[in-house]
Amino acid sequence: MLLFRVCPGGAYYLISRSLGPEFGGSIGLIFAFANAVAVAMYVVGFAETVVEMLNDVDALMTDELNDIRIVGTLTVILLLGISVAGMEWEAKAQIVLLIILLGAIANYFIGTFMPTKNKEPKGFFGYKTAIFIENLSPDFRDEETFFSVFAIFFPAATGILAGANISGDLTDPQSAIPKGTLLAILITGVTYVAVAISTGSCIVRDATGDHNDTVIDTVNCTDAVCTLGYDFSICKEGGCQYGLMNNFQVMSLVSAFGPLITAGIFSATLSSALASLVSAPKVFQALCEDNIYPGLGVFAKGYGKNNEPLRGYVLTFCIGLAFILIAELNIIAPIISNFFLASYALINFSVFHASLANSPGWRPSFKYYNMWVSLAGAVLCCVVMFVINWWAALVTLLIVLALYVYVSYKKPDVNWGSSTQALMYNQALIHSLNLTAVEDHVKNFRSVCFCSRGGAVVSVSTGEADLDLEFFQDHARCQRWLNAKRIKAFYTPVFSDNLRHGTQLLLQAVGLGRLKPNTLVMGFKNNWREGDMRDLEIYINTIHDAFDLHFGVVLLRLPEGLDISHIQGQASNNNQVVISVSEAKDSDSDSCPSKTTSNQSSPLIIRGNCREKLAHLLNIWEFFFTVQPSSTTGLTLLIPYLLTNRSKWGDCRIRVFVGGKINRIDHDRRVMATLLNRFRIDFSDINVLGDINTKPKKDNKRIFKGLIEPYRLKEDDMEQEAAERLKAQEPWRITDNELELYKAKTSRQIRLNELLKEHCSNAKLIVMTMPLARKGTVSSALYMSWLETLSRDVPPMLLVRGNHQSVLTFYS
Repeated sequence: MLLFRVCPGGAYYLISRSLGPEFGGSIGLIFAFANAVAVAMYVVGFAETVVEMLNDVDALMTDELNDIRIVGTLTVILLLGISVAGMEWEAKAQIVLLIILLGAIANYFIGTFMPTKNKEPKGFFGYKTAIFIENLSPDFRDEETFFSVFAIFFPAATGILAGANISGDLTDPQSAIPKGTLLAILITGVTYVAVAISTGSCIVRDATGDHNDTVIDTVNCTDAVCTLGYDFSICKEGGCQYGLMNNFQVMSLVSAFGPLITAGIFSATLSSALASLVSAPKVFQALCEDNIYPGLGVFAKGYGKNNEPLRGYVLTFCIGLAFILIAELNIIAPIISNFFLASYALINFSVFHASLANSPGWRPSFKYYNMWVSLAGAVLCCVVMFVINWWAALVTLLIVLALYVYVSYKKPDVNWGSSTQALMYNQALIHSLNLTAVEDHVKNFRSVCFCSRGGAVVSVSTGEADLDLEFFQDHARCQRWLNAKRIKAFYTPVFSDNLRHGTQLLLQAVGLGRLKPNTLVMGFKNNWREGDMRDLEIYINTIHDAFDLHFGVVLLRLPEGLDISHIQGQASNNNQVVISVSEAKDSDSDSCPSKTTSNQSSPLIIRGNCREKLAHLLNIWEFFFTVQPSSTTGLTLLIPYLLTNRSKWGDCRIRVFVGGKINRIDHDRRVMATLLNRFRIDFSDINVLGDINTKPKKDNKRIFKGLIEPYRLKEDDMEQEAAERLKAQEPWRITDNELELYKAKTSRQIRLNELLKEHCSNAKLIVMTMPLARKGTVSSALYMSWLETLSRDVPPMLLVRGNHQSVLTFYS
């Protein structure tokens, strides 16, 4: 079962699903509010330009401040109408505004190469090295600092998340959001830097605008403008209207056609205001739909086919209008900077937190991603907040904290699989593992009512035992052995009359709360043809029991076998550990035997969450103990991915084999490649087996026939009553009807083994979906024959079967 859904909400959706509703709910309100205030900032910027134009022609309606309010109010009403009309109209308007903006930028850069004599008194001389060098050093005035200027400029970079904020309206958000956001950062960054460099190379800081302020002797000049024949020293006393420091319309002066720059300013401000006016309601609607703040549910309602948040538009309009009435751009901009920096800090922290939690679902596809860069970004945002305005930053953090406490107290009924949950699980597991190495002390005693203690390494031993003494001796000795080998695992011995009953006890009782295991791992029963067939019946029924109790099942088959029921020592050979199989001689030693007092061969069962290496075998087992069982495809894909994340398997590459048809090989390969890329799972090759349905070779069919021959019922050779009686006494017997009914499935296992030998003979490990036999209809001998045939004479193999619960999604 593979899940894919990208919901509306942009940055809020990212933070809330990563860090949980507490952080998500608090930052969602702040982020939506910041976008609403951004509407006011951009509209005021537009209104200031309009009012300056009216002032130039002496056409002010009242005074400059009130005219900004009037123009701003009319503008936001017009933008509200466009937004309410729907995303189609908004998108069309944005395209028109983008074309005008691009034209204005091009017009400016063309103008920088066209200096004229009449523009020199106003400070524009064209590209001059002396001007560039002089403008490199800072010259803050009127108590301004780097960070106060940064606070005013920073909102110009906040539009990079505009696309993410309308994620619910995008056709392919998973592809569009990262591409659009990275391109937005690249293009705006290059544009801003290019404009800063060009203006700093062409225009002096102060100019009088008077053609008579010239100098004849340029030999003893100390500044750039003097070497160019002008004397603007009177500007040191203040009052000059031109130059970079005094003329806010300097780009119009430089450009080839001044009015187009004005149109570009209109385009940039209106485009940004429109984007914010659309983003804020979308984010707010997503927040209200999650019902984190019950009183705000009225704004969750959408209208029309696109679920437009009309009520959110009205609320955003009211907030924007309130700040427009301030009519001071330099007051509004720092407020926005603070809120956006808080949002970006949590976005960076949510990414870092997801990496810290080490959840298998977190698989970033960005090639150069590093979790510490994300943490550095979060810290930097917080530092800049306090440097810009410490009391405003403190107020912002107090608001976030208050909202966090409120949501924590309300405990909304949501489960988003957040990284907070994943980290809590990891921390609980680590602390539980650490506790196993700590001796009990009377000061720390507390009553824990739990009947059976479960963990990673579980031994099921059959027969009778003295539970009062031997049980606890084995448990303590084996746990000490694991601790000494630095293997992070729990050990639990279970005594029962047979393997199946002991496993049933474990599957139902082992684990503690969320630490309950979910995958049963068993060694392949290599000796099934040599022992009592009743042992095979128990073995297969154990697998069925695991499925019935909603556990995933993994069978591990190694060429050298997996009978390690008695572990006494180990010897190193080329970094491989050989585990001896013998009776324990010293019951007080720290070796780890599992006592078996009957003749039944009892395979080792591994369950739970193992992290370190237990010789050669646990090197393989450790990688899927933390896997949540899933549909068969999901778990089979996830295990190799987790393997390659470990240092021992880091150099290995994943080759994917899928069944297909000869006439669709290229299509099937492209489909699988697309699927794996969307899952962010690296692979070296995809092989589509077009001949998978080819009949197996006759020799292999003959081998399979010989394999099952001793276990056939052969009911045609006896009376019906005798056949039924024998089948009841020996249920593992294979009937002729059964063979005929599952003839195709038998051929499939034989053919798959042929393909494995052909394509995978040099593999380090094969991970394959385990065939499933319907309980009660397929005999144990036939099912075991399928598994034997499938995995015979191939490299180490994992046969994997989930319980139809999802483990893979397209989003993190």
